[in-house]
Amino acid sequence: MNGAELFVKCLENEGVDLLFGLPGEENLEILDALSSTRIRPVITRDERGAAFMANALGRLTGSPGVCLSTLGPGATNLVTGIADAYLDFAPLLAVTAQASARRMHKESHQYIDILSMLRPITKWNTRVESPVTIPEVVRKAFKKAVWEKKGPVHIEVPEDMAAAEVDGEPLNPAEASYPIPPEKEIRKAVELIREASMPLILAGNGVLRNRAAGELLGFARKAGIAVINTFMGLGAVPADDELFISTIGLQSRDYVQCGIDRADLIIAVGYDHVEFSPRYWNYDKKIIHIDTTPAEVDAAYSAFELVGDIGMTLRLMADLFESPKDPSYCIALKRDLRETRDAILHHKGAGAGVNPLRVVMEMRACLNRDDILVSDVGAHKIWISRFYEAYEPDTVLISNGLASMGFAIPGAVAAKLRNPERNVIAATGDGGFLMSVGEIETAVRNRAAIVVLIFNDNGYGLIRWKEEARYRRNFLVDLGNPDFVRLAESFGCKGYRVDHGDRLQATIQEALKNTVPSIIDCSVDYSINRILTERLGQIVCGL
Repeated sequence: MNGAELFVKCLENEGVDLLFGLPGEENLEILDALSSTRIRPVITRDERGAAFMANALGRLTGSPGVCLSTLGPGATNLVTGIADAYLDFAPLLAVTAQASARRMHKESHQYIDILSMLRPITKWNTRVESPVTIPEVVRKAFKKAVWEKKGPVHIEVPEDMAAAEVDGEPLNPAEASYPIPPEKEIRKAVELIREASMPLILAGNGVLRNRAAGELLGFARKAGIAVINTFMGLGAVPADDELFISTIGLQSRDYVQCGIDRADLIIAVGYDHVEFSPRYWNYDKKIIHIDTTPAEVDAAYSAFELVGDIGMTLRLMADLFESPKDPSYCIALKRDLRETRDAILHHKGAGAGVNPLRVVMEMRACLNRDDILVSDVGAHKIWISRFYEAYEPDTVLISNGLASMGFAIPGAVAAKLRNPERNVIAATGDGGFLMSVGEIETAVRNRAAIVVLIFNDNGYGLIRWKEEARYRRNFLVDLGNPDFVRLAESFGCKGYRVDHGDRLQATIQEALKNTVPSIIDCSVDYSINRILTERLGQIVCGL
């Protein structure tokens, strides 16, 4: 066989069944090799979209999603999606083609140093310099990608290495496993919890990455401790569980901060600082850090550390609790949170369009517990992250480390291809929608019947919100948009326009029944943003 055939054989051996990318002259050997395997190539309209799809697939499965590009501009287009995976700790393998060795030493058409370009945003990246090394290179890439903290890796395959004859076999995959913290350290942590009068659990994305949601809920119930989560920790504990309070992540003061203010011990489980810096929530708290990796060095995060397998650590800690603590202190806070939510939900804004909180609530009402919501970045992300109720792990995908616009549509395509039996909604602003609009055609061509709900305010809504809060005016954020309904129809999709909240739920329900992608252009009234900002600024903790 040639190097490309061995390379693809190794991917297949690692369990890869979907691959996202674009064809180019220098990766044709790889694409040809894919034709005789069970791996399904999904040809996208842009390499960034391919990287976002691989990124989302990696989060959903825990195994690296694979994206493929040619050299030069194809590789540079991958950068944003790879960087997003790097800061959101999503396992991803980027495969780029490259010129042959005889061209690398000199000025040459489309040749750039891809390895140097991607080094700062990958856990590991390498070039295939001999076809006999391909089995080791692929196995190492997958091992590096899934080892905590998970993230992107990169393999460059020069065209002469792809075409070279070679004999070889894939190496056997092996699952990542982590040690268990020493028993005396676990007992010490339990004793710290027993001594605390108001402990609180902060659950992050690491809980989901390590498939430890069940153990977290079991520990919380056995110990009798309330839970808050980060934006990307949504679903770590069911939102309707009595121990769940809410989501934290707003830099302005939030009602959830009242619970943190009263707590004298924070149990941070799988918490990633990149999501929400501890300087926003910690002043003088004792912290127990439970994660597969040591705590980040931060002046606002001095913690007692339990480093090892998260699920097993929580299970062992739960076994040491004979009677639960009293979590009733969180009941009043949950009531205040719901009262505030309901007040905002029924508030009539100053502009036209639908209350953004109502859009969030209607999406929740239309989706089953295990359906998937993929959120883009913008003002709507704040409303979704803060108020959308997630009941199961990996049912809400958000870009929050890099916080990259354009993630939702390609992410939703990957989610639907992986889970065709589940409903998938891509929630996006009009700005993020047009950044990835080409992948609507990818969805149509691959029969991925996603629903794209556009929070349309004819502008960059999140920046407008920040400008008005800081300067009392807005500037350079207004946009012009096409007719989204006609645009949808031109793609072969179903198009809907919603200007009033009364029609929204029925429209979403109808769109979810379609066998083709649907696009809902929903006019939103972001004057409500000011109401949320004012309420957060007037918080007085009464606990």
